[in-house]
Amino acid sequence: MMRFTLPRDMYYGKGSLEHLKELKGKKAIIVLGGGSMKRFGFVDKVESYLKEAGIETLLFENVEPDPSVETVFKGAKAMQEFEPDWIIAMGGGSPIDAAKAMWVFYEYPETSFEDIIQPFSFPTLRQKAKFLAIPSTSGTATEVTAFSVITDYEKGIKYPLADFNITPDVAIVDPDLAQTMPKTLTAHTGMDALTHAIEAYVSTLNSPFTDPLAIKAIQMVFEHLPASFEGDVDAREQMHYAQCLAGQAFSNALLGIVHSMAHKTGAVFSTGHIPHGCANAIYLPYVIQYNAKNAKTRYAEIAKSAGLTGDSEDALVEALCAKITEYNKQLSIPLNLKEFGINEAEFLEKLPLIAERAVGDACTGSNPRPITPKEMEELLKCTYYGTKVEF
Repeated sequence: MMRFTLPRDMYYGKGSLEHLKELKGKKAIIVLGGGSMKRFGFVDKVESYLKEAGIETLLFENVEPDPSVETVFKGAKAMQEFEPDWIIAMGGGSPIDAAKAMWVFYEYPETSFEDIIQPFSFPTLRQKAKFLAIPSTSGTATEVTAFSVITDYEKGIKYPLADFNITPDVAIVDPDLAQTMPKTLTAHTGMDALTHAIEAYVSTLNSPFTDPLAIKAIQMVFEHLPASFEGDVDAREQMHYAQCLAGQAFSNALLGIVHSMAHKTGAVFSTGHIPHGCANAIYLPYVIQYNAKNAKTRYAEIAKSAGLTGDSEDALVEALCAKITEYNKQLSIPLNLKEFGINEAEFLEKLPLIAERAVGDACTGSNPRPITPKEMEELLKCTYYGTKVEF
């Protein structure tokens, strides 16, 4: 038996933020990131709409990029003191992911972080509050997923938390918020969305329910990401919807080793933090080359759906990798870790530990081709030096 879970309600389109006027409740805590939502006036709008709905609000601000375990517990404490019946997370993936984890410790204060690391091990939520998510970036799709990524900086590990319990109750996908993204963030989040859709389509848990969502998202990203990168308003709107479709697909089909690698390398190098979407973009073509032994037909289907041509499945897979590489160049994304600026000596020193952690990541289990720590080391070397994967 398989399961397909999405938010109870999704509101989308320009101005859909106004749905907050109709929300039923008494108290809402609003979890925010670094301040862009305030600067662009969206927080004022949210507070105004909630006031119309008769809901008292409290702001929890300054959730950092790649939120930490410490921030999660700090937010949970604020919730325990305020006692909201709505948790509203607004901004990029970081404040929404953080708020999802805070939700657990708000409702179950005695729970430890170690208790929820194991996928699908969360206690039953909605005992005290419901969850509403408002994304401002077009990539993570955490507003519709059963996932949250929290970083333990002492260990240098990103933990992908997974449980259908943390799928939001309501998502408001208002493209007005996405118009504020700078170009680099647009590039990284867009390639994150593409990776979500491709990994969902080739996942061992793909289904007739997730495939159409994944394919449509892939088509939309290939069509609209370059113009969105250049600031085209209509393209930004379409990308905001494309990433949401990709999220609906991967939340139910799960992901693969592109994300396993990104999770375990994002915070580990002293020579430079690798933004999540950037890491995914770098690793994606190499992983396709590795996985093609087991998922060639699925990748060929993706290539054909994107309008690529080839006289064989091998040729179609090569065309897909070439297309992704072309987009990385167009979006000013490095093509390998060496080009990103990761120190070679540090990379080689940490490689065995990174490989072991990546193989043990929660996303590895649904990858279409199994991988050992030694194979992961070789794959990571390819992503460092920019060499073709031929094993």
